[in-house]
Amino acid sequence: MSDIGDWFRSIPFITRSWFAASLAVPFIGKLGLVDFRHLLLDPELIFHKFHLWRPLTATLYFPITPNTGFLYLVNLYFLYHYSTRLETGAFDGKPADYIFMLLFNWICIVITGLLMNMRLLMIPLIMSVLYVWAQFNKDMVVSFWFGTRFKAHYLPWVILVFNFIIGGSFVNELTGNLVGHLYFFLMFKYPMDLGGRSFLSTPEFLYRYFPNRRGGVSGFGVPPSRRPAAQEPARGGGEGRHNWGQGFRLGGE
Repeated sequence: MSDIGDWFRSIPFITRSWFAASLAVPFIGKLGLVDFRHLLLDPELIFHKFHLWRPLTATLYFPITPNTGFLYLVNLYFLYHYSTRLETGAFDGKPADYIFMLLFNWICIVITGLLMNMRLLMIPLIMSVLYVWAQFNKDMVVSFWFGTRFKAHYLPWVILVFNFIIGGSFVNELTGNLVGHLYFFLMFKYPMDLGGRSFLSTPEFLYRYFPNRRGGVSGFGVPPSRRPAAQEPARGGGEGRHNWGQGFRLGGE
């Protein structure tokens, strides 16, 4: 048990909190301590009965049954694996920025869930984090099931197909991928690579509660003040493109 405790304490704080809640809430529903129907996203009950906890519990709850247990464990592993690598990699020392990413993705997913009558939001949020990790490490070759190897850029879409095969749906995965793409594009791609304005920034109150522990976020740059002039010569050899980080091997330490 001490080994499990040591492993759990070694998980970075934000991921550890999310991981623990994603264990606790499904088991609360499984054991019948709370009727699982009170944990689902329900627009009518949210807006007319003021069940304001439902957007949060719908993100943390997942039904654990003989038919869904494997899918739950797979996505719990994805949560641990990719959230840990983002928190200790690209967002190392920047907890406020990482929390803002989770909040932005969560709000977008809740809005989508309300519009599309989605009851469970765990998979979309996990997939949005996995998508952002894949964008930071898009040229790294990763290994997946049965020894298949491909660039990390394709990983979110491979997992979409994989979860469709074992779960019978791809709406959750597609929602997560699109939300993750929206965050990455608005926060990094558009202002840094395309010279556009910055639409997203971490609110100052998050920095007050979660101050930086070290220098700038790994791999992040400063948005250019203007677009490059059309007559400026193109740089060869990939110069001038943003460095999104070196990344990690899937399943590696």
